[in-house]
Amino acid sequence: MIQHRTRLHLAASRIHKWLALVIGAQLLIWFASGTLMSFLPIDKVRGEHLVDREAVATIPPGTPMIAPARLLAQADAPVEAIAWRMLDGRPIAEVTTGKGVRLFDARTGAALSPVDAVQATRIARSAWKSADKPASQPSRVSAESPEYRGALPAWRIAFADPDRTSVFVAAETGKITAVRTGTWRLYDFFWSLHIMDWKNHEDFNTWWLLAFAIGGLALGIAGTVLLFMRWPFRRARRVA
Repeated sequence: MIQHRTRLHLAASRIHKWLALVIGAQLLIWFASGTLMSFLPIDKVRGEHLVDREAVATIPPGTPMIAPARLLAQADAPVEAIAWRMLDGRPIAEVTTGKGVRLFDARTGAALSPVDAVQATRIARSAWKSADKPASQPSRVSAESPEYRGALPAWRIAFADPDRTSVFVAAETGKITAVRTGTWRLYDFFWSLHIMDWKNHEDFNTWWLLAFAIGGLALGIAGTVLLFMRWPFRRARRVA
């Protein structure tokens, strides 16, 4: 019986020691990244203090609107929804079809071109709360990246503010689809460390994470076994 306990004690000690060496660094990263992310205000991470994405401009009363039947005829695809709203100071009809979204002038029914760089800049600046101006010409985004995974194609408008803010405007709808700040990028970096997805920063079901989580569980179990076997009352009982 004593021999069995001794073997169990040695096995638990070795497992705990080696797992602590391998898993310990990642545990430190988990705790540190989780702590730092909890200290970053989520509204600041999302850039809500810099960009007003919630403001909705109302269509002026008495504006003559085109009949929905004409929009249905011009959509060239089964229509799923029609939304009336203002875009860049102009009333529009946003028609959602199985092939995507199309914009029409709400008064005449004329089809509108996708939002260009100039218009995207005006949209971003109208939602901007600070006095800083765009730092450079808008850049067209046509592929997903860790920084942006919204509707494509889109326009990226970078502002010359201390937080290096970028506003993304979808070319298809003219809506602001993302706001990225320096604080967001810091948060996203810690998030990638936390979920162990260093490339795309979004998959929290990676084998790395699963393996280290199981290793952390084994580390805790081995430590519990050692704690129980080394508890003072057990040693006192053996001495007696």
